[in-house]
Amino acid sequence: MAAPAAKRRRRLPRPPGRRGPLWLAALVAGAVVAGVPAVMGGGPAEISISAAEYGLGVASDIGLTGDMEDAGVRRGITEAEAQARLSELAASRAARTPTTVRPVEGARLTTCFCMRWGTMHYGIDLAASLGTPIAAATDGVVIRAGRASGYGNAVYVQDADGNVHVYGHMRYYSVRAGDIVHAGDQIAKVGNEGQSTGPHLHYEIHRGGMTGRPIDPEDFLAERGVSVP
Repeated sequence: MAAPAAKRRRRLPRPPGRRGPLWLAALVAGAVVAGVPAVMGGGPAEISISAAEYGLGVASDIGLTGDMEDAGVRRGITEAEAQARLSELAASRAARTPTTVRPVEGARLTTCFCMRWGTMHYGIDLAASLGTPIAAATDGVVIRAGRASGYGNAVYVQDADGNVHVYGHMRYYSVRAGDIVHAGDQIAKVGNEGQSTGPHLHYEIHRGGMTGRPIDPEDFLAERGVSVP
C-alpha cells in the first residue's frame, strides 16, 4: 500500500529579494501619508485660559531660529508657490496702507537684538498678556506654521521683498502655509510655549530668505515709521 502523500507545507511570503529595503520604505511612506490628514486637521483649536495665567513675564528663549518639527508631515509650501503669491502682493501693495505695523500692540520690549547670556539673541522679545493678538508686521505669504523646536509654535511669513519674519512662542495660531496676510492681519495670539519663562512674542527677521542674515527687527520697523515701546 502506497504511503500517504506528504502534506504540502504552506510557504510564507518573503520580501522581494534585493528590493526588501525599498519594500519596507514604501510601507513606512504609506503610513506617513495616511497620517497626514489626522496631523494637519482643520487648524489648531483655541484653548481656554484661566485668569491665573494672565499677566506679564520676562521673556526668555533660544537665540536661533527653531527648526520645524515633523518636517515630513508639516512641510511648508514650495519656493515657487511662495514667489507666485508674493508677486501678487507686490503688485497690489502700493494701494494699501499701512504697509508695516507693530506685531503686538501694547507689548513691552524685554530683550533686544543683542548678546544675552553669552550668546546672540537674533530677534526681539515683546512681553504681553496671554491671548494678546499677534499681527503680521508686513504683507506676505505664510510659508510655514506649526510646531518648531524651542518655540513651541511658530509662524514664518515671507514678505514681498523676500525677507522671512518669524513669530514664535504663541499658544495657538490661525494661519497655515500658503495663506496671504496683510499688515495688521491677526495671525496668532501671545503664548508661553517652548523655551520661555513668560508670555511673549519672539519676533525675528531674516533678510532675503530663511537662510539669510538675521537683522534687527527694531531697525527694520523704525525704517518704516514704526516704533517699538
